[in-house]
Amino acid sequence: MTQLLQINTSLFAGQGQSSQLAEQFVAEWRAHHPDSRVTVRDLARDGVPHLDAGRFSAFTTAPEARNPEQQAVIAYSDALINELKAADVIVLGLPLYNFGVPSQLKAYFDHVARNGVSFRYTANGPEGLIKGKKAYVFAARGGLYAGTPLDTQTNYVRDFLRFIGIEDVEFVYAEGLNISAELKATALTKAQDEIHRLAA
Repeated sequence: MTQLLQINTSLFAGQGQSSQLAEQFVAEWRAHHPDSRVTVRDLARDGVPHLDAGRFSAFTTAPEARNPEQQAVIAYSDALINELKAADVIVLGLPLYNFGVPSQLKAYFDHVARNGVSFRYTANGPEGLIKGKKAYVFAARGGLYAGTPLDTQTNYVRDFLRFIGIEDVEFVYAEGLNISAELKATALTKAQDEIHRLAA
């Protein structure tokens, strides 16, 4: 049995184009792997609080010294990390907002990057602790950015996932969605072809 974790980051929840691409991939994956199980975390419907001083302090306070409020913060973070650890495949829907990742995804990353839990520092540098996963990222964009300096997402997301131990990451791009109806149709067809290939 394969466990999938689908993370939607669009402001429009399941209606966002990136979420729809992720959903198409998951549906095709399940058609080819009927014993798979899927957990969906929608960051629009169930937003992750943005990191503040109190939450950061909870992460850095020794377990025995945490107050009840800090313990609740840790329990929430642990739940997010445990979802990642339980998954064999991570499916990430990723829109581009103002040249960056959605702020709700940044908040999610801030809660799953925990020293000693999802990564650790060693004499040879940081080591990710969430290993042996495959990640598929479905990046939907209004303009054309892949392979240009304005694509701030790809390296950031790939580097973050690598930092916590997820090194096998594949991107599927659907770009130019706001330029013209023709370009949108072409981009979505190309992305769907990639979905057929990857989910088989």
